[in-house]
Amino acid sequence: MNALRQLAIGVSFACALGGAPAFAQQQVMQDGIAVKPLSRWRYLQPEEVVERESALQYRQLLTQANEKGALFPPNHPQVVRLRAIAQRMVPFAPRWNADATHWKWQVNLLNSRQVNAFCMPGGRIAFFYGIIEQLKLSDDEIAAVMGHEIAHALREHGRERAGKATATSLASRVGGALLSQWLGIDPNLTNTVTNTAGQLLVLKFSRDEEREADLIGLDLAARAGFDPRAGIALWRKMNALNQQQPLDLLSTHPGGEERITIIENHMNVLMPLYARAKGTSVERLPAYRSTALR
Repeated sequence: MNALRQLAIGVSFACALGGAPAFAQQQVMQDGIAVKPLSRWRYLQPEEVVERESALQYRQLLTQANEKGALFPPNHPQVVRLRAIAQRMVPFAPRWNADATHWKWQVNLLNSRQVNAFCMPGGRIAFFYGIIEQLKLSDDEIAAVMGHEIAHALREHGRERAGKATATSLASRVGGALLSQWLGIDPNLTNTVTNTAGQLLVLKFSRDEEREADLIGLDLAARAGFDPRAGIALWRKMNALNQQQPLDLLSTHPGGEERITIIENHMNVLMPLYARAKGTSVERLPAYRSTALR
């Protein structure tokens, strides 16, 4: 009973944190995508630990890539291109996380055919050559990708997800123990059921983070003068490149069509940002033109 009582106390703490979504839903009225408070779940993962591990992992990645000749030099045209795009977007980052003002931003390009990119905590960005080459990305589309990855770092999604995973694991153990005691059956069976439910919750958290990063990323891009309609073109290209996708319920990412719909539904607030950056009106903006996949 003492063990159950201790677990119950842990669940109470997790439930208290669970009140965070109601707080986070209080949107501030302003132009563009509304800025919400950062999630309280991230407090379960110490900031200094995340920063230390991020710096170490990024440094190791660059060292290993350089040793294998897979790190493009600073004067490579694509590296220059990526850094120029980032330089335009970074000034708008503190809108989403005030700490970004003090980040030591880095942008590097790895010689890999992977269709991938990421931004680690602290503004450590890496692109894989494959995403630029295989998707034939325009500058606007690179900005959509980069903005999405920056958004994950700004909203501290990795730290938030780690906190949620910790709380979910704790709640699953408590749920399994209580259910086993109530039903009088083998606790291993109830643990399996509750752990599966917990895993699905973590997947949902991840999908929600992806949706948020899509919109925040395009907000950043639009303010920097990149066309947010590139987000639609980007996901159409991704769909064409990857026709076979896992079921949305069991995926950490929403389906491409869903993402396109969400982006389209927010064009009414994204396009005015882009028009303003361009010094014109939405009505005078030309149609978006994307480079086609070969």
